[in-house]
Amino acid sequence: MSLLDADTPPFLPPDLSRRAVDAVEQMDRPDCDPVQLERTYAQFPLINSVVSGWRRNYRRYVRPVLAAQGGGTVLDIGAGGGDLARALARWARRDGLAVQVTGIDPDPRAHAYASTRPAPEGCSFRAALSSDLVAEGAVFDVVVSNHVLHHLDDAAFQGILADSEKLAGSLALHSDIERSPWAYGLFSAGTLPFFHGSFIRQDGLTSIRRSYTAEEFSAAAPAGWEALQARPWQNLLLYRRSGSAGGGQ
Repeated sequence: MSLLDADTPPFLPPDLSRRAVDAVEQMDRPDCDPVQLERTYAQFPLINSVVSGWRRNYRRYVRPVLAAQGGGTVLDIGAGGGDLARALARWARRDGLAVQVTGIDPDPRAHAYASTRPAPEGCSFRAALSSDLVAEGAVFDVVVSNHVLHHLDDAAFQGILADSEKLAGSLALHSDIERSPWAYGLFSAGTLPFFHGSFIRQDGLTSIRRSYTAEEFSAAAPAGWEALQARPWQNLLLYRRSGSAGGGQ
């Protein structure tokens, strides 16, 4: 498989002036190579530790909510291989916080991978949609997602935010990639020597093309949600239930 993004002609820069909503990531295809897919899940912890900024997000937004009550429950929507859910459980435990982190994903391949890998105490996985949990009447102190929103069409985007408002007892925080030439160029150059035999580089470039600019992200945010930028290339959508604990630094 070519190291270049399959949706981009070789050696030509992509058009980043608008979202590439018709581009499809390989791992989203039901017939994608299962070996490469599993290798992609296995490599997510490494690439996300570099580009996702979730250690900062945890300290600034998630930890203050949990610390205010000595622990709590966290829902990770679209958990994929489960690396964020496991990381949140580890970080909270190290901070002396008793947490229960649940990662959900409707893709049976992602659930199979996540649920069969070692997980810290207080971390579990379900094959489910956020709407399934809403129907159950479930509530979590904190609801998060990482790099999920750019995968969705407009209706699903708004739907997952509406579900998050119902599911979040205190805070919902969705993080996604910001589309920009800098993000595309740095990711393209930085991953070129690595991640062979997986979809990390190819799908990462497609993800950037599908993602929102900061202005588009803010315009898409419904009432009650705050759009934030976390440099160098992250967009955040933040929802706080009235009366919940505030964030820190």
